[in-house]
Amino acid sequence: MKTKINQINKKVASLLKANNSTLSIAESCTGGLFSDYITNVSGASRYFSGSVVSYSNDSKENILKVPKKLLKNYGAVSSEVGLAMAAGAKKIFLSNIAVSVTGIAGPKGETKTKPIGLVYISLIDKNGIKLSKRFYFKGSRNTIKLKAVYEMFCVLYDYLK
Repeated sequence: MKTKINQINKKVASLLKANNSTLSIAESCTGGLFSDYITNVSGASRYFSGSVVSYSNDSKENILKVPKKLLKNYGAVSSEVGLAMAAGAKKIFLSNIAVSVTGIAGPKGETKTKPIGLVYISLIDKNGIKLSKRFYFKGSRNTIKLKAVYEMFCVLYDYLK
């Protein structure tokens, strides 16, 4: 999995540079892992504006300005909150593109409607384009985090190409 992540990371880096795009990130369940991969590419400072790891609802609300009503009505693991997280990161870092991830990596935290492995990856760009994708990943906590990071790169790659 790590090899696949590194390969797509380089492709995304090339596209971000070629498009003169800037990227910001809001991470929850991946705990900064996506940002770590982004910064493993030499020259990432040309396109990477910054990131926020907003693990708690308080940090989502107070740093990323996710409306409390969204957190209450949909829960932290939702498309609605994912899009609000991306919007918050885009505003904080003044980037062209922002991506976010929120989910349940386990081994605890599941509910009847939100199982372990449920992840939302969202993207917002400077033109107001918004997308959010729902995934269900299987595996250990670390595996779920790695799969989420890979899919974040896939979402970015598909958007940029």
